[in-house]
Amino acid sequence: MFRGKTLLITGGTGSFGHAVLDRFLDTDIGEIRVFSRDELKQDDMRHHYQRTCPDASHKIKFYIGDVRDVRSVDDAMHGVDYVFHAAALKQVPSCEFFPIEAVKTNVLGTENVLAAAIAARVKKVICLSTDKAAYPINAMGTSKAMMEKVFIAKSRTADGTLICGTRYGNVLCSRGSVVPLFIEQIKAGRPITVTDPNMTRFVMSLEEAVELVLYAFEHAETGDIMVQKSPASTIGDLAQAVRELFASDASVNTMGIRHGEKTYETLLTFEECAGAIDLGGYFRVPADKRDLDYEKYFSEGMGSAMGGGAFTEYTSRNTEQLTVEQVKEKLLTLSYVRDEVEGWKARR
Repeated sequence: MFRGKTLLITGGTGSFGHAVLDRFLDTDIGEIRVFSRDELKQDDMRHHYQRTCPDASHKIKFYIGDVRDVRSVDDAMHGVDYVFHAAALKQVPSCEFFPIEAVKTNVLGTENVLAAAIAARVKKVICLSTDKAAYPINAMGTSKAMMEKVFIAKSRTADGTLICGTRYGNVLCSRGSVVPLFIEQIKAGRPITVTDPNMTRFVMSLEEAVELVLYAFEHAETGDIMVQKSPASTIGDLAQAVRELFASDASVNTMGIRHGEKTYETLLTFEECAGAIDLGGYFRVPADKRDLDYEKYFSEGMGSAMGGGAFTEYTSRNTEQLTVEQVKEKLLTLSYVRDEVEGWKARR
């Protein structure tokens, strides 16, 4: 699929961008463009791949720019075949205090990326969303919900460019996530801090996040939202799993829920479940293809208004719940956790 092609990753210096590069650099892909606004992260990334992948690092091209600036996006989009749109403001508390900044990046930035992609006749654009976009209660989730509306609307008129999205939950050990915080607190001899031990979250690895995007790339139709079925864990069990992996007796302090947080997350709403298509390990949520001429639906009808699916929600409360042992097994699939555990044992 990617042989000789050019792939652009917006927000490419983030955790997802690194995971994509790790996955693709040794393949026959033609070029990977990393688009971001942080020149230091780009420089660090450049040196890292020159050191670790000297024979393939020439495939990576770095573009300084911001999705808020359509001109910089236009410059990076020339000659691109595919786009993974990962640029976003993702931290819930900071978006609560600066909601307009979330709108500028997550909503207007997405509009800029899609407009540039359509103008450049890009073949496919995959937009990365979050479980916080379903029943949003915070500024980050609301801006991501609007991002989904933007790409669905664009997909209706994007002649020649397939636009779709993915929605997933917490990615273990991604930048700003909680597991690296737990590990640093243990290493520093401090108590582990949790918001609410009974809070549940979907859990997946970065590799699984990349797999979801690639699955969407292969199977999604324009306007679709693709969701991977994922297990969940309580925050308390996640903290306990980290403690046991490090054989730590660190105490656990409960701090209370932060600004804009939910006690559980939703990957598919009631309404989406009704029309979602079960693909085994994934759900496909088709875009609503109706137009604004409602009169014909009143006179002609359209069958089941809800699509005939399962009338329930898909949340981190009713999905598979991992035990502490299962969380430990999942954490040990991550090279970062394995390296930290081995280093900790060696020092002790």
